[in-house]
This record gives sequence, structure tokens and C-alpha cells, in this order.
Amino acid sequence: MSGRPRVLYLHGFASSPASRKARFFAEKLLALGFAVEIPDLAEGDFQGLTLTKQLARIERLGRHEPAIVIGSSLGGYLAALYAARHPEVDRVILLAPALRFHALWTAEFGPERLRLWREKGSIPVFHYGAGRAQLIDYQLMEDARSFEPEPQFSQQCLIFHGDRDPVVPVTQSVEFAATRPNVHLIRLASGHELTDVLDEIWEKSEKFLTAHPAVK
Repeated sequence: MSGRPRVLYLHGFASSPASRKARFFAEKLLALGFAVEIPDLAEGDFQGLTLTKQLARIERLGRHEPAIVIGSSLGGYLAALYAARHPEVDRVILLAPALRFHALWTAEFGPERLRLWREKGSIPVFHYGAGRAQLIDYQLMEDARSFEPEPQFSQQCLIFHGDRDPVVPVTQSVEFAATRPNVHLIRLASGHELTDVLDEIWEKSEKFLTAHPAVK
């Protein structure tokens, strides 16, 4: 194992390790001496994607060793779930985390579209990493129902969330941080992607990551 502190970056739904935010964080973190790992959470099987499979991928990568976890959108929810199950996680950064994922998607799709998805078994969604539509199975929703909407973890956590986020309401992060003294929320004048405020995010993330001795 490398002596450098490890960072696991978890990309969002229908994204990839080559996303703009993933590449931005990797460049900045590597320059600070961190060892950065950005897994493909779908492992080549986007259609069969579930939270259970993604968490298993993260756990294999994590190896029950100390690490800092950064997650974007659905990757943020996964980062929170992972931190709640792995006390060896040192710190957490969440970017517009899709907390309450099952409820979010239930509200987004509505009962009729959910019924059609369930009956068909799969529907096409745009995959930003691939640049085209790909099928996703309904088992994603069935599996997501079994996970806690707001994971409980004790690690220090920094959340960045845009006030104009149309995908994940900023109120979710506000409510999440309000009752957790270990969680600090920074609201930004941005939307869901946050790509227009990356420099501001990094300025605060760097201070958060370097405020204490680096994990090994």
C-alpha cells in the first residue's frame, strides 16, 4: 500500500471516471500528494446497476483501509452510505448528494412512469459518460428501497450544494446538516453540476483536507 493518503472519488449516476469534476479533483489532489482512485461504479454493466453492486465495488476498492471519500450526486449518497458502514473512513466531501435517493426518484418519475418502468423492466436514460441513451433496469429502484435515506456517520463532512439545483433540492442538504454537528454545508450560487464553481469548491476543500494530519 502507498504511504500517500488515499482518496476515493465516486462519480454520479450515468457518469464516469472521466467526468469533468472527477478529472478536476484528481488533478488538484494529485498535486497535493494524495493517491486518487476513481472507480467505474457500473463496472461495465450500467443496465444492471444497483446501489448494492456499487457499494460492493467501493468496498473492494476501499479494502477496509483509511481513506477520504468524495462523492458527487448519487456518488455522494453512496459516499455517505459507505462512511456509515466503514469507520475507517477519515473524512467525507459530498457534492450535491442525492440523499433520499429512492424518494427523489419516486417523486421525479411519478406513479404512472414508475409503473411503466416496472412493467417493461428497463427504460432508456441518457448516459453522460457514454454520450448516448442506455437502458437501466427497474431493479435499481427495488434495490434502493432497502437503504436508509439519510445515512448516519460520525466523520467530519463538507457538503457543497447549489441553491439553484433542479435535480436534488438544496433543502435536503440543509435539513441533513442541521441536525449533524459533524456536517458543514456550503451553499453556492449554482445548479446541480457545480462545474461553474469548481475553483471555489476546491479552495474550501483544500482547507478541509489539509486541516488535520493526512491519513495513511
